[in-house]
Amino acid sequence: MNDSQIRGAEIVIKSLVAENAKFIFGYPGGAIMPVYDALYDYMDQIQHILTRHEQGAIHAAQGYARVSGKVGVCMATSGPGATNLITGMADALIDSTPLVCITGQVLSPLLGTDAFQETDVVGISMPATKWNIQVRRVEDIAPAIAKGFHIARSGRPGPVLIDITKDAQVALGDYNYVPCLNIRSYRPYPKVEDSVIDAAAKLINNAKRPYLLYGQGVILGKAESQLKAFLDKTGIPAACTLLGTGALSEEHPNYVGKLGMHGNYAPNMLTNKCDVLISVGMRFDDRVTGDVKRYAKQAKVIHLELDPAEINKIVKAEVPILGDCKVSLEKLVEKVDKKEHPEWFKQFRELEAEEKRVVVGNDLSPTKNGLTMGEVIRHINEFKADDAILVTDVGQHQMVAWRYFEYKNSRTQVTSGGLGTMGFSLPAALGAQLHDYSKEVICVVGDGGIQMTIQELGAIMQTKAPVKVVLLNNNFLGMVRQWQQLFFDKRYSFTELDNPDFIKIAEAYNFKVQKVDERAELRQAVAEMFVHDGPYFLEVKVEKEDNVFPMIATGSSVEEVRLK
Repeated sequence: MNDSQIRGAEIVIKSLVAENAKFIFGYPGGAIMPVYDALYDYMDQIQHILTRHEQGAIHAAQGYARVSGKVGVCMATSGPGATNLITGMADALIDSTPLVCITGQVLSPLLGTDAFQETDVVGISMPATKWNIQVRRVEDIAPAIAKGFHIARSGRPGPVLIDITKDAQVALGDYNYVPCLNIRSYRPYPKVEDSVIDAAAKLINNAKRPYLLYGQGVILGKAESQLKAFLDKTGIPAACTLLGTGALSEEHPNYVGKLGMHGNYAPNMLTNKCDVLISVGMRFDDRVTGDVKRYAKQAKVIHLELDPAEINKIVKAEVPILGDCKVSLEKLVEKVDKKEHPEWFKQFRELEAEEKRVVVGNDLSPTKNGLTMGEVIRHINEFKADDAILVTDVGQHQMVAWRYFEYKNSRTQVTSGGLGTMGFSLPAALGAQLHDYSKEVICVVGDGGIQMTIQELGAIMQTKAPVKVVLLNNNFLGMVRQWQQLFFDKRYSFTELDNPDFIKIAEAYNFKVQKVDERAELRQAVAEMFVHDGPYFLEVKVEKEDNVFPMIATGSSVEEVRLK
């Protein structure tokens, strides 16, 4: 035996340290136990966060990755531990979140025997990961982790799974970690062609009603300043997707609102009126397009996109610009004319005024007895810092919070977009908070979603992360109920919830707590929450049968958006 050799489990930890991983979110078990034993000696170099469920671990890693821009790391044992990560992997894949997930696996000789806690997690996770691998030899551990980090963070980011057998973890091997900088067959950054830049610039310069849509690709590509420079020069109105929110300050004069099923009235209505549609780092999700057969058919589409699979997948592009949008926008800025579009903007502002009159006023400053979700967000805006991070779950509260939260900075919007994963917000808020304890992290969650991962209050308690949890409780699965009301004749089939005493539960986890039922108490309660320097749990009882508008029903055109 070579005295310089170490166990594979220690190689795992040293490799993570070499990649500057700050946190591991995880849950121990038999097949990953050697790695946890090795971790014992490295607690001063890497921090392990013990969540209460593996799904909590991966969502926390996602929250950390989304606000930090770094690769999130999570760890679980074989069998049920590994399968409990699958939802988070699928979520991270569709929302382009860089993760490295490490799972333990049974001994190599037992593979395929249905051994205790054996599951083919590589097979199961294949459609939910950007790349995955099973490691059976100690010498393959470090190269797999190096390759995994490179793939997870480069190009369009995504989750990676590294499954390591127990015998590889306990075997002795040499540690010689070499970061992966290149994979022969993997080209994550296509070269931006000057000819397509010229073609796009010509279309933009001749456009009478140009319109720009931006998504999370701007944030992932660190292209926020390039987007701003492009808009400042061209004077083009710009609207954002759910995950693109924050890439441009909502105070920017060219910002016209949010896209999609519960987005703003003007951005949806005028999609079918523009003559040139510029899409930057967004993938034309069905929640944005509505009925794609009736989506922007009059417009010439310019699509700036890093992932070649997204070009012409949903919407045909007249000019596809493949490559890093930071580079593409820089090149475009040089080629486009300085312009203004006052008449075109006027149309947006007129429709915006109509939405404020019909919807916004009633949401933010209601006169009815019941509390609205919107007025809670209004008070949050009043007291929050400009760089506060909003983490939301999935449902009505998600859409209301997104609509009314005042975003001024990038990486301040964390939510489950493409997969729509209930239970996402509480662990994700923990991960977001751990990145920076000085930032305000506000977790807005519904009474349905919180009960899917409510145990992660324990992880927040243990870390003392000062997360502010705002529970908007309507005793319903609100979004499903809204659809049942509007499209299923109010047949509320299994959407009403008999809820526990959330305040008692939060108190049991050592949270400072408050419950609000009356409008007169709301503002003061929100103010007190922000003053408190530790974890806080605020429950607000909101109206049971309130609906979120505007709304585009499934199968409808974007211009069929409803205000009521």
